[in-house]
Amino acid sequence: MEWIEIFKAAILGIIEGITEWLPVSSTGHMILVDEFLQLGMSPAFKEMFFVVIQLGAIMAVVILYWKKIFPFNFDRKPFIQKDIIIMWIKIVIACVPAAVVGLLWDDQINALFYNFQTVATMLIIFGILFIVVENHNKGKIPKVTNMNQLTYKMAITIGLFQLIAAVFPGTSRSGATIVGALLIGVSREIAAEFTFFLAIPVMFGASLLKLLKFGFAFTSFELIVLGVGTVVSFVVSVWSIKFLMGYIKKHDFKVFGWYRIILGIILLAYFFFMM
Repeated sequence: MEWIEIFKAAILGIIEGITEWLPVSSTGHMILVDEFLQLGMSPAFKEMFFVVIQLGAIMAVVILYWKKIFPFNFDRKPFIQKDIIIMWIKIVIACVPAAVVGLLWDDQINALFYNFQTVATMLIIFGILFIVVENHNKGKIPKVTNMNQLTYKMAITIGLFQLIAAVFPGTSRSGATIVGALLIGVSREIAAEFTFFLAIPVMFGASLLKLLKFGFAFTSFELIVLGVGTVVSFVVSVWSIKFLMGYIKKHDFKVFGWYRIILGIILLAYFFFMM
């Protein structure tokens, strides 16, 4: 029945809204949840759906951080906010490696690495990295506690970590960039915010590519399913982002590391016994 597919789309929107921003891998959760839900749509639609509902998550960032990302101020001088323009230049620089690889080898990467073995392995590896990096940084004062202190070199380094996530599903784009930022001395708050801002061009670009690949000849039911998933993703993302920023003001990322390790082991065990 059609309402069941709409319900499934809402559940997947909830999963996307939570896991896109918490560094726990939205891909890993989508694979596991879809194994049980089995969204009853065509394979081409599902491939597009899992990416395009990220637009809802992105709109949550845009709305919550509008004053920090919009470089024009109509109420006071200077009209153009130079520091925000510079931040966007750094974001674009950080996005270049993943964008180039995605444009040139997206299909090959999906064919090679979009499987539960890769997802589970990367969940575990980056879960361990979170714990190791947080233990290494314990007691140290971050070098970067303000977005303006983030250098171009640091932006490139974070972008290279984002590239790892672009190649290996299960890494978690937010997880990879946060680990990279923490390694070079960026505070947890700035690491998370820069990760949010990095996602804006990356996800818009990825969604556009998937839409172009799928085509715009949607049926009315496909539009409803996609719309429900996107809207739910937006609503849940607002909560998820606020939760994460409040949480890391008092806690480190190690709990997410342990969660990733446990989820990776569950994925491996589940699919091993199902084969």
